Amino acid sequence: MTKPLRRDAVRNREKLLREAAGVFTEQGLDGSLEEIARRAGVSIGTLYNHFPHRDALIDALLPSRLAALDEFATRAANEPDAWTAFTGFAEAMLDQLTTDRGLLEAFTGDHPAAEQLTQACHRGMSQLSTLLDRARRTGAMRADARDEDVVNLLWALSLLGESAGPAWRRCLDFVLDGLRPTDPHNHC
Repeated sequence: MTKPLRRDAVRNREKLLREAAGVFTEQGLDGSLEEIARRAGVSIGTLYNHFPHRDALIDALLPSRLAALDEFATRAANEPDAWTAFTGFAEAMLDQLTTDRGLLEAFTGDHPAAEQLTQACHRGMSQLSTLLDRARRTGAMRADARDEDVVNLLWALSLLGESAGPAWRRCLDFVLDGLRPTDPHNHC
């Protein structure tokens, strides 16, 4: 039976999680644990008391980050316009992945939280597929744009964003233009 954390221990854990989120977002999952402890105003020993290894800290941060991706899909599902739903989802997801190096690395790396990430990928694919089906059905998207094509394009843009900063937004415009039907009245 574990006893509850003291108030100061709870505060320290919260500060460590907040600062770890910032460091991993800025520096990726290899961000300095010493920097996290320093920013939180605690010793490295305190960090290790709460999170015995880097993966435990990453695992504690993943659920909220993955929930943000689910929120993008919920917003898109509630959007009445099919094209706006898809583009809003794509832009929000890319914005998250290009600004949060840690989350992008979690998806691209071999991480112990693979089960959480796999489930998030399956959810995201299902959510995206629903948005794409809707956009194709309404004629807002080219009928020949397959789900895999769109996923590959979005994934490439997420990787571009890591090295090119906000250039992915300009490239997204070109990608989206290419996904629109050439004749909006011809849905084939």
